[in-house]
Amino acid sequence: MGNSDFSARRKAYIYTMRFLMIASSVITCVISFSIIIYVLFKGLPNISWELLSSKPSYISEKIGILPDIVNTLYIVLATLIIVIPLGVGAAIYLTEYAKSKRLTSIIEYAAETLSGIPSILYGLVGMLIFCQFLGMKTSLIAGSMTLAMMNLPTIMRTTQESLRTVPMSYREGAFGLGAGKWRVIRTVVLPCSIDGIITGCILTIGRILGESAALLFTAGFAHELNGLVKGLQSSGASLTVALYVYAKEQGEFEVAFAIAAILIILTLIINFIARALGNYFKNRGSN
Repeated sequence: MGNSDFSARRKAYIYTMRFLMIASSVITCVISFSIIIYVLFKGLPNISWELLSSKPSYISEKIGILPDIVNTLYIVLATLIIVIPLGVGAAIYLTEYAKSKRLTSIIEYAAETLSGIPSILYGLVGMLIFCQFLGMKTSLIAGSMTLAMMNLPTIMRTTQESLRTVPMSYREGAFGLGAGKWRVIRTVVLPCSIDGIITGCILTIGRILGESAALLFTAGFAHELNGLVKGLQSSGASLTVALYVYAKEQGEFEVAFAIAAILIILTLIINFIARALGNYFKNRGSN
């Protein structure tokens, strides 16, 4: 009787936990898809070619978000160029080269602490350091540097965890064939951990696209269309900042929903491209 009661309680516990996990997954998916569908339903009808291909005109009161789209792409590109080498390099050093466990633990603790700091504090620090102290003024490059500082812990930690999943036997086999340390990392370790690097990039892009508080302090909210070099040196609004301005300051909720729908579509496209690049480099490394 005792064993049968224990077995019955164990089965009930397993079924209960399985039900709770399935219910949690379903609720999460329902909430996520409901938000996406609602935003697309409210925003897609308001998207027009004139809205996407023109810039605002205060004389004719015409609304256009082309400068905001271009500024967003500039910020994403500049931030990734800055943060990926730093984050991946730091992760490689901590995982493969660092010999002091105390130093490694201190850096990891600092990275975890930085990842939990509110973004508005990053915006304040970025304004004081990049805009004022370094003389960048309110510009896209100052915003990109601030976002790179924000997302550095994410890239570093995801890459670090991915590097640790590579079996030590892979490294030992490459060393046995006479490969040097850097060659082993470049040809064996990094291709096996490309998924973690891509995951960090996706998380970074998502945070860049969704960030507004830090950019209000550092990048500004000008709706000007410039080239890459001049644009990075000038003030400019990203799509999230433009969404805030149109919704909160001007009450243009139709435009705000259109921008929100564009942000969702951009996120899906960038995630798809990142996944495709990850599969390409992974297949290339395995071959």
